[in-house]
Amino acid sequence: MPQLGDHPQSLINAQGVDDSDVVFALFGSRLGSPTPDAVSGTVEEIERAVDQGKPVHLYFSTAPLPNDVDTQQLEGLRAFKEQVQDRGLLGEFSNVSQLGHEVWKAIEFDIAKLDLGVPVLNRPRGGVQFLVQPQQEREIGSYDNKGKPRDTTRHWIDLTNTGDEDAQDVTFEAVGDKPSMFVLSNSTPTVVHAGQTRRVKVQHAMGGGEPDILRIRWVEDGEAKERDFHVG
Repeated sequence: MPQLGDHPQSLINAQGVDDSDVVFALFGSRLGSPTPDAVSGTVEEIERAVDQGKPVHLYFSTAPLPNDVDTQQLEGLRAFKEQVQDRGLLGEFSNVSQLGHEVWKAIEFDIAKLDLGVPVLNRPRGGVQFLVQPQQEREIGSYDNKGKPRDTTRHWIDLTNTGDEDAQDVTFEAVGDKPSMFVLSNSTPTVVHAGQTRRVKVQHAMGGGEPDILRIRWVEDGEAKERDFHVG
């Protein structure tokens, strides 16, 4: 709410942090602008909530950084992450779907722990719900003629059925006119049970001009369905 009479961050603290029950802080590639009392407004809000004994959840993005990233902001963010990682458990997310899943888990945990005398919220679910999380890991591959190791990157996608029904006849396909991603996993239709996670192996090639899109087809209650997920 627009208001005069104090520093903007102090007004934000009073209107937001002080009236909150739970605080979520999400970081991409920036730490934020400094305030008179902290390295950034977000950090000040986090510390204020912690001092008030409120549940505070920090999540850091692992998605690829933008080309125009502010390196000074990025360095400040990394320094802050190092400072707080010994004070508790930090969360990570690589896409919006994963973030939504993690936030819902935290909310349900907080409501139960705060003992507010109300039923624990259940995340709206019904049928098959897929959570798609692209993953990668660097590993040492072959060696060159000078004995130096060549690093390679292994890619895969973790697919979780967060719904309450099994997905039948599930298949995976990379789509696009010139995709840079190729699915290496077996093309035989499979079943992904409710609550189960499957690993889909993929490979990336140079020269693709399309965004990485994974198409999932499955059968639910006898009806054929499909959905596309942007994974890169």
